[in-house]
Amino acid sequence: MKKFFLSLLCLGLITMSCSNDDNDPVVEEEEIENPEEEEETVEVDIEVQNFFWQTLNLYYFWQGDVPDLADDRFDTQTAYEEYLAENDDPVALLENKLLFSEDSFTFYSDDYTELVNSSAGISKSNGLQFGLGLISGTEDVFGFVEYIVKDSDASGKDIKRGDLFIGVDGQTLNLDNYIELLFGNNDTYTLNMADIVDGGISPSDKKVTLTKTEGLIENPIHVNTVITSGDKKIGYLMYNQFVSGSEDNLNSVFADFIAQGVNELVLDLRYNPGGRGSTAAVLASLIKGTNTNDLLFKTIYNAKLQAEFDSSLTDNYFVSTTGTADGNSGAALNTLNLNKVYIIATEASASASELVMVGLEPYIDVVHIGGTTVGKNQGSVLFVDDPEGGNVYDPERVDNINPNVQWGLQPIISRVENSAGFSDYVDGLIPDIELSEDVTNLGVLGDANEPLLARAIQEINGNGARRNFDVILPANVVSSSKLYNPRNTTLLLNNSVPVAKIPVSEKK
Repeated sequence: MKKFFLSLLCLGLITMSCSNDDNDPVVEEEEIENPEEEEETVEVDIEVQNFFWQTLNLYYFWQGDVPDLADDRFDTQTAYEEYLAENDDPVALLENKLLFSEDSFTFYSDDYTELVNSSAGISKSNGLQFGLGLISGTEDVFGFVEYIVKDSDASGKDIKRGDLFIGVDGQTLNLDNYIELLFGNNDTYTLNMADIVDGGISPSDKKVTLTKTEGLIENPIHVNTVITSGDKKIGYLMYNQFVSGSEDNLNSVFADFIAQGVNELVLDLRYNPGGRGSTAAVLASLIKGTNTNDLLFKTIYNAKLQAEFDSSLTDNYFVSTTGTADGNSGAALNTLNLNKVYIIATEASASASELVMVGLEPYIDVVHIGGTTVGKNQGSVLFVDDPEGGNVYDPERVDNINPNVQWGLQPIISRVENSAGFSDYVDGLIPDIELSEDVTNLGVLGDANEPLLARAIQEINGNGARRNFDVILPANVVSSSKLYNPRNTTLLLNNSVPVAKIPVSEKK
């Protein structure tokens, strides 16, 4: 299917004429041509629309709730193609007619490689990761630096964790302009920095200019260390994105934990918006154990697919190796076999981060420290226009992608639940120990005195010395360098979703 031809009716032009002679001017009788109908053929390209409809009709979690995606929506192929041609803007078709009203996490790009790179932790970035909050009593926005990506543009500038900013290129940030100023097309911008003065945020004279570069790769393992506290050996791991290909490195971290006698673990997911479900399974198994008979989570699909899949295609278990995807070696996991884990998670933790917490809960004690998480209990997959491959993106089938349609579509295709049947966390996971980050005292990540880690250590030590954790200026994050874009808060199921038994084909 490439083009569809529409017949349009065009009216002939109505003309008038007049003439003068050398004597008295005389207006000739107006001659009006009878309107004639003539047929004009207009060529409409519907390949992208076809790709969107076919993919969502088969895989979309809410397929049964969208009338235009119903299996009996069209009686004939001609009626189907006429519908696509009438919706000549594929984005308008997608957003206005094909997506369910409650769907906040489906996204797309006219270049699928952009989505591939995003899921692999590759981005165009200056390396500054930051949170955004509101200045009390106003709609003005301030930013605070969470961390700096190694070997990025920001890593060579005079800016660090805990620094504040309130403007870009001389413009004060607010709810109306922060997206354009911080996430727009301006690859280079200058931050107007700020300080804490008398408990409030005030502008300073300092300015920092940053430039975004293509292809920045962030190591998702930001910090790993071992802290000795009394008779406790506490492993600390800050993991910032569930990236396929990082499993071997995670396994090495846990091998070091074992070698140093770690008997407690603090897993820091405070800035982790999600990623691969298969990577989440590896991390959960490194913590709890490698019994491959224990169910980690189930994927629940739309009614059409669910009827086709048996449990072998929907049930996801704990694993015993790193796997071999994306360069991993398939090594046996160095599990800690813990019966309790302390997880730092906040308003910036989503998707695969929440899946690890929910998946572990039926088996071990999960102590959640921080804030209420995003609430992303849905899974997605990257699709491209490759009908013979079920439209599921496969890096080994890129030559089979329709050269005329290079779009990528990442819709919600499933809901996840743990082995106890729990899946109702769309409003987020509430912490056992609530503690916001304090903008006046963010601390050093991985240092035992950093407030959230210190609170976890205090909990590990039981009734030991008590520290005051009063928060002077809570972060109260309204967005961040990760959360502003919904494509960052994904639970990617590419490594576990089965290619549908129902083929993607033209609608008859």
